[in-house]
Amino acid sequence: MKLSACLAAVACAVALVASAHAAAPAAKPAGKKPAAPVALELVHSLGPQGEQELQDVVDSFVKESGVTLTLRHFEEGGKPAILNLIRRSEMGEILSQPKRFVPLHQMMSKAGAKLNQGDISADLKAGVVDDRGRLVALPLVYSTPVLFYNKNALRKAGLDPEQPPATWFEMQGMLDKLQSAGYACPYTSSWPVWVHVDNVSALSGLPAASDKGKLSFNGLPQVKHIAMMATWTKAGYFHLFGRGNKASGKFNDGECAMITADSREASDFREARGVELGVAPLPHHDDVYGGRRNTLADGTSLWIGAGRSTAEYKAAARFVTFLLAPDIQVKIVRHYGGLPLTGAARAASRSVLLRDDDRALEIAFASLKGQGARTAVRVANIAPLSEIANEELEAVWVDQKPAKAALDNAVTRGNKLLTDQPRLRKAQPF
Repeated sequence: MKLSACLAAVACAVALVASAHAAAPAAKPAGKKPAAPVALELVHSLGPQGEQELQDVVDSFVKESGVTLTLRHFEEGGKPAILNLIRRSEMGEILSQPKRFVPLHQMMSKAGAKLNQGDISADLKAGVVDDRGRLVALPLVYSTPVLFYNKNALRKAGLDPEQPPATWFEMQGMLDKLQSAGYACPYTSSWPVWVHVDNVSALSGLPAASDKGKLSFNGLPQVKHIAMMATWTKAGYFHLFGRGNKASGKFNDGECAMITADSREASDFREARGVELGVAPLPHHDDVYGGRRNTLADGTSLWIGAGRSTAEYKAAARFVTFLLAPDIQVKIVRHYGGLPLTGAARAASRSVLLRDDDRALEIAFASLKGQGARTAVRVANIAPLSEIANEELEAVWVDQKPAKAALDNAVTRGNKLLTDQPRLRKAQPF
């Protein structure tokens, strides 16, 4: 073969090889495996209805973010999830195992997410900010005690349904007329320690506990109030249905004409049987020096579990940001009746809420007077303290002890408990 023909054949072969390489797909460079999808878990202690409503919020987040988020029921002493809805009465879980949680502001910072702490209502920061004012948890569903009443019951008793009692003294006269009109339960109360110790004390200008955790709810205004409640019990004006919110079911069924309960329960009372709902501020004692003060805000907050990956915290931060959006705040307020966290959420809520719900929100915010986060330590938040207070109150209301002796005993027992377990003096663990 001539040299020129040989070279031509070689060139042709090289061209064919090059063409084949060009047609073949390029090999993928070696690298890391695709990141596994992030899955979050949210622990809660809501009942079936509350869980269904929470699932509605979760489904909206999953649809928007693509993050998997599942719900799990709270177990006392159990390992926290990355997201934990903790009720007021469960705060002992946080205080007893602080290393299992991380501050919210720290998690958001590490995740590179913005958290405008100044946007959160100052009234709703009790127990969820550190000494530098940084959020350690999100006060997701907070409320304050108000008076709910059945306008139909007031009409039946010959009372003006648009003139609820402003003071406890006025209320006593109305309860007598309600009883005469045939109501076997003129008045009841949910969460008696929260309402009649923490909030009656705050309204009277004598907090139940100092910021350092020293109990002092055995002053003259508190003693007079509990003694009054004892006389109401004897007279059949006041009926107690336990230490929690079982009383709310009695009002919802139309059995009781009036109830003091958290403002968020306006959402639960929408369909109350035979009830035209009225809402008013928690009554006060008008003979207390300085006049009516403020009530307190508290409720369910969102806490972040420790020891999670960066990817998990970034997804959790997205959920927190999602919860703060005005439209989601409106959904939470409609579902649970809590107070909107931001000014924008409050404005958005006002435009879509039913009249009774909106009335409850306005009364609640007015009752707080911008001071709802004062006195960070609350008796109702610390389970063993609440148990002591409940025991002593119940002894008064069944006529086993005078009010002064019972409250003195509750304060003495409670302060000893706080001395023995100083961690309980803290409103939050960080």
